[in-house]
Amino acid sequence: MALLLTITLPLLLCWVPLLGSRLAGRHASAWLAGLVALGSIVSLVVAASGQAGDAVQLVHVPWMPHLGLHLNMRLDGLSLMFCALVLGIGELVIVYARYYLADDDHRDRFFAFLLLFMGAMLGVVTAENLLSLVVFWELTSVSSFLLVAFKNDKAAARRGARRALGVTGLGGLCLLGGVLLLGDIVGSYELSDALASHDRIVADPRYPYALVLVLLGVFTKSAQVPFHFWLPGAMSAPTPASAYLHSATMVKAGVFLLVRLWPALAGTEQWFLMVTGLGLATLLFGSVVALFEDDIKGLLAYSTISHLGLITTLFGLNTTAGVVAGIFHIMNHATFKASLFMAAGIIDHETGTRDLRALGGLARHMKSTALLATVASAAMAGIPLLNGFLSKEMFFKEAVDVGAGMSQPWLVPTIATIAGAFSVGYSVRFVWDVFFRPATGKLPHDPHPPPSWMQAPVALLVVLCVVVGVAPALVVQPVLEHVSLSVLGTQTPAVDLHLWHGLNLPFIMSLVAVGAGVGLYLRRDLLTKLRQRLPALPSGPRVYESILAGMFRASRFVTESLHRDSLPGYVVAVLASGLVLGLVPFLQAPSLSVSRVTSVPPAPLIGFVLLLVLGALATVRLHHHRLLALLALSLSGLGTALVFVELSAPDLALTQLSVEVATTVLMLLALFFLPSRSPKGEQPSGRHIRDAGLAIAVGLGVAALLYAVLTRPFSTIADYYIATSKSHGGGTNIVNVILVDFRGFDTLGEITVLGVAAIAVSAMLRELSIPRPEVAEDGRRWSLDRHPFLLRVMSRPLLPLLLLVAIYILLRGHNLPGGGFIAGLVTGVALILQFMAGGLSFATARLRFDLVATAAIGLAIALATGLASMLFGQPFLASAFTHVHLGPIEFELASAMAFDLGVFITVVSVLLIILVRLGRVGVDASSPSPDPSPDPSPDPSPDPSPDPRPDPSPDPSPDPSPDPGGPC
Repeated sequence: MALLLTITLPLLLCWVPLLGSRLAGRHASAWLAGLVALGSIVSLVVAASGQAGDAVQLVHVPWMPHLGLHLNMRLDGLSLMFCALVLGIGELVIVYARYYLADDDHRDRFFAFLLLFMGAMLGVVTAENLLSLVVFWELTSVSSFLLVAFKNDKAAARRGARRALGVTGLGGLCLLGGVLLLGDIVGSYELSDALASHDRIVADPRYPYALVLVLLGVFTKSAQVPFHFWLPGAMSAPTPASAYLHSATMVKAGVFLLVRLWPALAGTEQWFLMVTGLGLATLLFGSVVALFEDDIKGLLAYSTISHLGLITTLFGLNTTAGVVAGIFHIMNHATFKASLFMAAGIIDHETGTRDLRALGGLARHMKSTALLATVASAAMAGIPLLNGFLSKEMFFKEAVDVGAGMSQPWLVPTIATIAGAFSVGYSVRFVWDVFFRPATGKLPHDPHPPPSWMQAPVALLVVLCVVVGVAPALVVQPVLEHVSLSVLGTQTPAVDLHLWHGLNLPFIMSLVAVGAGVGLYLRRDLLTKLRQRLPALPSGPRVYESILAGMFRASRFVTESLHRDSLPGYVVAVLASGLVLGLVPFLQAPSLSVSRVTSVPPAPLIGFVLLLVLGALATVRLHHHRLLALLALSLSGLGTALVFVELSAPDLALTQLSVEVATTVLMLLALFFLPSRSPKGEQPSGRHIRDAGLAIAVGLGVAALLYAVLTRPFSTIADYYIATSKSHGGGTNIVNVILVDFRGFDTLGEITVLGVAAIAVSAMLRELSIPRPEVAEDGRRWSLDRHPFLLRVMSRPLLPLLLLVAIYILLRGHNLPGGGFIAGLVTGVALILQFMAGGLSFATARLRFDLVATAAIGLAIALATGLASMLFGQPFLASAFTHVHLGPIEFELASAMAFDLGVFITVVSVLLIILVRLGRVGVDASSPSPDPSPDPSPDPSPDPSPDPRPDPSPDPSPDPSPDPGGPC
């Protein structure tokens, strides 16, 4: 339970900073975000304290058992280390951001995104099910997109966020394919099963494909060459987000998955060539480019790319000692890189620039920052007595050992030494050019020391760099042994961390790297001239944008080839394709036999079906007369409802009837702004014959298919629903039990689609204004009786009666025909009647709440019902029920009622959003309204909502609350 709470706290409470800033001011968002992160830290400590030694702690949370999808969580040494990094550095980043972000930087939104990012990363590192890992993996991409695009008023931020999401999203799709292959090879999507199936996986002929797909997901997320280019572009994110992204999250997700799946996928030549080869290329490329970057964050971004290449190389060497060294460097890199990015933010915050060419001499003004940044840079360069030196020595040793077994034993050690030299070079440049070089000119801001609390997180991380570097055996060796054991098991080598291992080849390589790195910095001008003479290589962003442009051109070509802006053409293409596909089973059948129908349908059913046919024929015949066609179409809808009644489906009949009334009114609103007749264009000869033939063929095909299905023996799941709806769902209305229990996930998806549609309608119609017709087509003016007096009088008492009926239908839905969807439609019809009787302004003035927010509340209630069941160890949306006895009164309480309530609220809100938006399409903003009309979603511009049928004459019908009217 504690482990589940560790992950869910940031995910479920990411909205707390938003609410806190509105209730208690901007500064409250940082405190609340810090408390949420602290709560996760406490839960993690509790979970870790219950772990016995090196045992793996598994938490089973069922989700979709039949699909093999569970939200199972795993806590072992590796996941515990990453959770500590994510939460520990995340807490420090929150403290730092509190002082870094200005008051007008929307701190609440930033901290909300940060908590979402934190929860997503915790989900990745604790996932026991590979499919749920992919879900959290994609959530890290989405949440990082929100952080990178946080300053969305800047083109660079939007461009960088799109690029990051595009690259990592594509990698996520590849990872999904690899995970599906692995699950099929292993026969399970559980991580424990995959880790124990190394021999089966590598022996399977699909192993190379699974390996490539998984590695594509890893390489895109961890910014390996050639997918590295998205990471420097992500520097448009606020510096606290950059510090978090580079040290403990996002890019670390890639190397985490690499070490997590090492026992299952490593040990082959394909693994060595792909992982080590790409890792060495990334290591060398990132270190070289970082030396020439003029932006501090750009330098640190390419240094991150280089260090990620180093870690990837270690995991690709197929040695257990390489895995231990890689894990150690992950810890070290997180500490010194987070501190360096925070130091870069302090420099930018206090001077107004990050340009290395403009900076200099800051050590006189920011002594403590200079000291901290120098120590962190030395750790990044691998200077002795700091943590980076220890893991770099381990890397050099592994490079020498692996090289000894290759035909070119000098290759890997040489690349490692050159990259180490450039690492020293860019570290020296960062420290010297910013703090100790003479100032080059006036800075945008006069340098001054930062606030103490802004500097405290940097100091804490730098102290860790020093403590680990000075006393590794006491501080970090037990942790490293525990983490390595969780990955390697019995293959774990002895971990021996010392400051001095003698004068060996790795130490000589370190000395060469330090000396050469200082020399590279001192003669950087020569390197710059040499770089300028070299032919320019294709840049990653340019290649990426070229590929996108090509895809857009191809898409445009296909669209223009197939889409001719002809609705009849689209309908013909769809129906003809469906007809051809439907004929395939009949043509492939060895023999077609026609069963004889012995039963005769009842006369009422035949009459209702004929009513349907009559409505369809009338719609076709009258389609040029828009109003008459709508009435004929409603006749078909009424006939459908009557068919449901005859077939003993009252729930469907009620739903159909309510939908018919609501959609007819909404369509009438839209028809108000259209001519009464649709234009009759010239039809090519033979068009009617073609369309009629196609319609008859499709109709006969559907009839044949239905006949074939209904006249052959078949079994359905209906018997299961009939037998278990009462015992499992607690209700006798099988339809409602299916909707809110057995198929509740489908219903949740449907109301989510409704909510998305409402938001889309609200956005599309927000600024739409269509001139309102003053007279009919025949020249007659609109009736002055905008809202008939009798209708207004009668509608007032009808509203509470209809609402009572709706509540009754809602409450009885679990056992009798009804439910949240039908009740929502009935309520919507009741409110539509008020709009028709009193006008848009009259009705909306009495609906003083945000309809979009109300729809979101309905969705949240439905979702919370599903999540609540998981807190009791049940699958998502599993329902519970009990019978309450109060003396002679007995009634049932079911958790599905809360879900039905969410459906009810969502349906009502969506109907009203569409109604209000359509009603305001013809609003004339220049004419004032005496009655305010609240918008379904907050809008700074007033909307007076006058009647779409303007008339200078006063309304003769008396009304105690005059209303200018509306399209209703």
